[in-house]
Amino acid sequence: MAASISRVSGSDVFEDPLDSYSATVIRVAEAVTQHVAALEMTGNGRNGRVRVGAGSAVLFTTDGYLLTNAHVVGGAPSGHAVFADGTTTAVAVVGADPLSDLAVVHGRAPTAAPAELGDAESLRVGQLVIAVGNPLGLAGSVTAGVVSGLGRSIPVWSGRSRRVIEDVIQTDAALNPGSSGGALADARGRIVGINTAVAGVGLGLAVPINATSRRIIASLLKDGRVRRAYLGLVNTPIQLQPSAVVRTGRREGLLVVEVLPDSPAERAGLRAGDILLKVGEMYVSNAESLQKLLFAEAIGEPLDLAVLRDGMDLRLVAVPAEMTDNQ
Repeated sequence: MAASISRVSGSDVFEDPLDSYSATVIRVAEAVTQHVAALEMTGNGRNGRVRVGAGSAVLFTTDGYLLTNAHVVGGAPSGHAVFADGTTTAVAVVGADPLSDLAVVHGRAPTAAPAELGDAESLRVGQLVIAVGNPLGLAGSVTAGVVSGLGRSIPVWSGRSRRVIEDVIQTDAALNPGSSGGALADARGRIVGINTAVAGVGLGLAVPINATSRRIIASLLKDGRVRRAYLGLVNTPIQLQPSAVVRTGRREGLLVVEVLPDSPAERAGLRAGDILLKVGEMYVSNAESLQKLLFAEAIGEPLDLAVLRDGMDLRLVAVPAEMTDNQ
């Protein structure tokens, strides 16, 4: 990008258009880095303690609770966290929720102030975001980019089990596995997502901080787990065709990209290519709107589905199962 030229008092002054961008990234990185710790999880092995998982974590309370990814915790009971200033604390796992890929760990109260949690609902495609992590203990590793997609759901493997992580933020801020559990911040330094590199090196994905994830975090803090209903489908938001808009009165729905084998969605008759319009009494247009309906109270209860298939209106009934470690 060419630099612009302005004339001040008869002299040519070059204004670098990257200055404001760089200043924003630097300011956010400096503010957020103090809240992000390198996390190493350990378990018992034949020869003593062994490393089970590693990544990053974000301090979000004054009394030492940190957010990270469930896949970083990896079933380990404890570990240790190292902050950018060199402060180290032992941590114990409070709880983990594989479906959202969120986990909470607890260490001693730090000297650093907690991060400010924002709201990913305010994000827009094209908005600047900054990812801060501690990959392999390299404190303050920063990448910047823009939001390139919202409301995604991605299938991932956890051991031999296939899961679907709902409502992720997609960004072109590159991540690596060591950045998993780190912070995705907006231009004001508010944490709008918890980074996850679970889908592969170089992909910028983050679990959003929103009403649903706050509910998950509260459940982890209170009960150490989240009872979740499970449908077993991969979806993405879609704009309806004009003819469908006229007929249904809806402009958006959820396109079913994949139906997982032997899942409640498959048993209900859902197919890839279907468009979900309504689940129960709620219209759905993004991954979070569906996820809000799939907590403990939905387990085992019939759920009416309003579906568009090849231009036809269908009514199906699914019975969500409880999410288990094998799903």
